[in-house]
Amino acid sequence: MITCYLRYIIDPYRLAEFEHYAKLWIPLVEKFGGQHHGYFLPSEGSNNVALALFSFPSLAAYEHYRGLSMADPECLAAFAYAEQTRCILSYERSFMRPLGIESR
Repeated sequence: MITCYLRYIIDPYRLAEFEHYAKLWIPLVEKFGGQHHGYFLPSEGSNNVALALFSFPSLAAYEHYRGLSMADPECLAAFAYAEQTRCILSYERSFMRPLGIESR
């Protein structure tokens, strides 16, 4: 399993728009076989950093999802929404291998 960690720098004055964007993506990741662990929005401290975590069975499965998402009308609409509202200033993506209780 591979978990994608996304760290967003968002416009703090467009938090409502980013929250809408996030709600669009949770079912879209799941539509393509991923497991979304949620978005984490600013609360205390920094007001312009948000996180998202989601997992796929493998990096190949993630790459397949990425390819499909570039042609999916719902995904394209979500990308366009973020671009139109400019709620995301930048982001970085990292991949991690989960280690949990079941690994003991």
